[in-house]
Amino acid sequence: MDDFSEHSSHPKASQVRSILRGLIASSGGAVDAAATMTTDGLIIGSALKDNMDQDLFAAMNASLLVLAEKASGEVDIGNLKQVMVMGDKGLMLLTHVGHDAVLALATDPKANLGKILLDTNKTVSRLRELLA
Repeated sequence: MDDFSEHSSHPKASQVRSILRGLIASSGGAVDAAATMTTDGLIIGSALKDNMDQDLFAAMNASLLVLAEKASGEVDIGNLKQVMVMGDKGLMLLTHVGHDAVLALATDPKANLGKILLDTNKTVSRLRELLA
């Protein structure tokens, strides 16, 4: 994982990074970036490739989350649990970790969606326990 940068001043940042590195490793390289952040976009812990700006990654995902929450409320589908954005070069996935935290990840286009969702659910459980 030497090509991933890891910066945060959160007291549990190193433990969060360890969990995120586990997610990346279990994906077999399909996950390109993973971050846990507050719902307003402050990084708790991340494992992003060196060429990625963690503040920009967090801000984009926080904006996406706000918009998705408004949309889910407008169409009355209940509390937002997960947001998925699929592009021809990969997938972005946001999953609520708790009331105030979100797991955001980006994958390559060949990622196995079922495995990514399964690994994400396991990771969210570990993060919830840690951040509770």
